[in-house]
Amino acid sequence: MIGPLIQTEGLGKTFFRGTQRLHVLLDVTLRIDRGELVAIMGPSGSGKSTLLNILGCLDRSTAGTYRFGEEAVLDLSVGEVAALRNRHIGFVFQGFNLLPRLTAAQNVELPLVYAGAGRRERRRRAFELLDRVGLAERADHLPQQLSGGQQQRVAIARAIANRPALILADEPTGSLDSQSGRAILTLFQALNRSGVTLVVVTHDASVARHARRIIAVRDGRIVSDRANPNPLKASSNDESPASPSQDPHDAYAFEPI
Repeated sequence: MIGPLIQTEGLGKTFFRGTQRLHVLLDVTLRIDRGELVAIMGPSGSGKSTLLNILGCLDRSTAGTYRFGEEAVLDLSVGEVAALRNRHIGFVFQGFNLLPRLTAAQNVELPLVYAGAGRRERRRRAFELLDRVGLAERADHLPQQLSGGQQQRVAIARAIANRPALILADEPTGSLDSQSGRAILTLFQALNRSGVTLVVVTHDASVARHARRIIAVRDGRIVSDRANPNPLKASSNDESPASPSQDPHDAYAFEPI
């Protein structure tokens, strides 16, 4: 399916600190089509992470409208929003957010547990996804036994476990050395080529230049939105993750929303 996956109009977010109003987002109107790879750039405090949380249905705006596919998100109940998020959105964070007492495979299985998949199916799917990100041999390792780059690959495998329409990544290379960061960007570009819509939040221009579209946010507003006709091609001499595009009809066949 082609067309918009994300549409916002006049989106705003206001926090209250005592009697003081803090306007974190102001009049954000945005469209992201299915299959895009978009970077949202801005300095610390610009509102970019708040915008990501709203797009990921982790937070609600206090003004404007937000449509995800055909769904008017602000009209949904808390339970309906949670179901939409769990089924259609995957998250990758700077801090990996892996559970330390679970193995790599068990961490990847978590979204499948919440989706109600059976134990055998969860295990099969987790090993398949770890193989796709080049970590099949580390499936039974705990996070502390993995490098930062390997932990982030596990987090990406977890993010795509339920075949989401959208992956949101918040500073996904911020905790990594440059070589591991390039490996993650290589994987993101391969995911995008296979049809996944990706939105990457970053303060790093060198990361943003790997996207096909760059949106700049400052003081809660979009100050520029431009195509990047020549995105950088990520490369790394580190262990190369398997290309997800090898079998796009399996892990990346999405149901329309």
